[in-house]
Amino acid sequence: MNNNLIIKSIYLQKEKIENFDEYPFNIEIIKNFNKLEFEKPVTFLIGENGVGKSTFIEAIAVALGLPKEGGTQNFLYNTKDTVSNLHKYLVVNLYNKPKTKFFLRAESFYNFQTEMGRLVDEDGFKGLLNTYGGYLHDCSHGESFIRTIKNRFTDHGIYILDEPEAALSPERQLSLLILIDKLVKDGSQFIIATHSPILTSYKNSTILDLNNNFNSVSYKDSDLYLFYKMFIESPDHMQDKLFE
Repeated sequence: MNNNLIIKSIYLQKEKIENFDEYPFNIEIIKNFNKLEFEKPVTFLIGENGVGKSTFIEAIAVALGLPKEGGTQNFLYNTKDTVSNLHKYLVVNLYNKPKTKFFLRAESFYNFQTEMGRLVDEDGFKGLLNTYGGYLHDCSHGESFIRTIKNRFTDHGIYILDEPEAALSPERQLSLLILIDKLVKDGSQFIIATHSPILTSYKNSTILDLNNNFNSVSYKDSDLYLFYKMFIESPDHMQDKLFE
């Protein structure tokens, strides 16, 4: 038990689900999921494409009252309604009320940037320029990620990140680690779906392998680490095997 965290646990109300043969409940990790208890301020969700990481992390965000395409609870835009109904069956138990919440979703961050700009230009919310460090479309994709986290993320917040490394160079991923560590020391909590062996190296974290039903795994025992290590140590050998 760690009362310094914001989220205590998440559980699935299986008794209310009528059909496990329908999406998203027919996804293996959802079908087998019961409860997730948090022990450390950063929790990484890893696993192969299609295993259900984004579906699960989206449901957590929406269950917390955040928009499925990203942002704080004050962003009410909806580009396309593709959200699953998993969030309706997830219960998020809190130790403490967060000071702020944010869902950063790599695949729809462009939509969020556009909505932020629209709120400034059309609805007169000029203060957002200070909050986010200016128009996010005025900088690169990766820089807009870092700018948002540096300017908008504050202490005692809950932050849901879906594949933040998608826009970041290895160097910028290290910059993100620095920002995460500062926010953790200021009482914030992160849940991050990722394919990055750089991010998952963060020491004060739990790594959950969705390929193996949310089993906790150490960094150097994770498939993510082992695969990258094998490839980097012998890229020619790997490619010979791939291309023969």
